[in-house]
Amino acid sequence: MRRTYYSLATNGNEASINIYGDITSYPWEAHGDVSAVNLSKRLEELGEVSKIHVYINSYGGEVAEGLAIYNALKRHKAKVTTYCDGFAASIASVIFMAGDKRVMSEASLLMVHNAWTVGIGNSAELRKQADDLDKITRASIEAYKAHSTLSEDEIKALLDAETWILPEEALEYGFATKVEKTENKHASQSVRQSLVALIKGKARAAEEDDEEEVEPEADPEEKPEDEPEDNPEEDPEEDPEEDPEESNNASQMWTGLFNAIKNI
Repeated sequence: MRRTYYSLATNGNEASINIYGDITSYPWEAHGDVSAVNLSKRLEELGEVSKIHVYINSYGGEVAEGLAIYNALKRHKAKVTTYCDGFAASIASVIFMAGDKRVMSEASLLMVHNAWTVGIGNSAELRKQADDLDKITRASIEAYKAHSTLSEDEIKALLDAETWILPEEALEYGFATKVEKTENKHASQSVRQSLVALIKGKARAAEEDDEEEVEPEADPEEKPEDEPEDNPEEDPEEDPEEDPEESNNASQMWTGLFNAIKNI
């Protein structure tokens, strides 16, 4: 079954919205697209909910659609928490700002820039388009200003530079209220840690073998048992004894290798 990347689900008095696609007036919901009309209708269908969780992973899309979604979420009576699950880029970063709480994963990014378009026309028409774009960008700046600790000029500088913003930077700028850290208690992708653990185990096993091979001292009061007479007809197979010096060398080898790995 194809996964629906744009979806809304309720659980008691809470609702969750996934926006995992483009923001467009012609949405293809099966591929995660979302429009202001669709989302507004879904919000109306929620009824009385006290919390709305909005999960975002989007490259952005149409400014008009994004601003309408931002305002619809801001207007809702429920407490809204927005989550950046991957990218909240362009107008999707404005939707992210609609949250009363704005949470970024450690592995996520915001991206802000000025509005842009493709146009044709004479010089007067193109100059007007540039002026219009400045006004359209102004609406996004107001959304950022409502929460950011940055000045308007600093926000404009970020937009002019088409800036990617890390979670800790977003927290510093006021764009995010929390960075959600993932605890990793067991899993490891570190080759160094794996090698150290392996060598520790090998060295420990070698040391235990050495301890087992130490023979107890003979009791002087204990009489030695009579040795059986040699029977020339019998030739029993003798168990080969492990050379203690060889075992000690193995232990030293593993210990040396462990110490070398520690310094990598």
